[in-house]
Amino acid sequence: MKKTFLLLVAAMLLNFTACADRKQAITLEQLPEAAQTVIKTYFNVNDIAYIIKETELRTEYDVRLNGGEELEFDSKGALTKVDCKTYAVPDGLLPEAIKTYVMTTYPNAFVKEWARDDNRWKAELNNGLELLFDRKYKFVGIDD
Repeated sequence: MKKTFLLLVAAMLLNFTACADRKQAITLEQLPEAAQTVIKTYFNVNDIAYIIKETELRTEYDVRLNGGEELEFDSKGALTKVDCKTYAVPDGLLPEAIKTYVMTTYPNAFVKEWARDDNRWKAELNNGLELLFDRKYKFVGIDD
């Protein structure tokens, strides 16, 4: 009985320790090269508030800037989300087909946030609309 209890306690402590290591603050130099390039090209590196490396099922990187902007990268450093809050996502970060669709269909609006998941792209406009696109950037609808 004592051995079972000690094993249970040890397993719980090991689990708590593993959970603590899932998120850690890192420096710009510790990001994958592709993520570093995006930040250095489109944002001011002096505006980085913090960078978090999160390891659970897969590794992801969250970057927050002092102006509130949020960037997310996958394990290889590919940009998966950019949220510029109140201003337009820099042109070079937005897929050309999405940018063209928004400019043509909503000429008085701009994309302030876009995100990619496994099956689609989402572009949030400054007017509140959330547009959905398939993997090939074809418009598929509006998210409610």
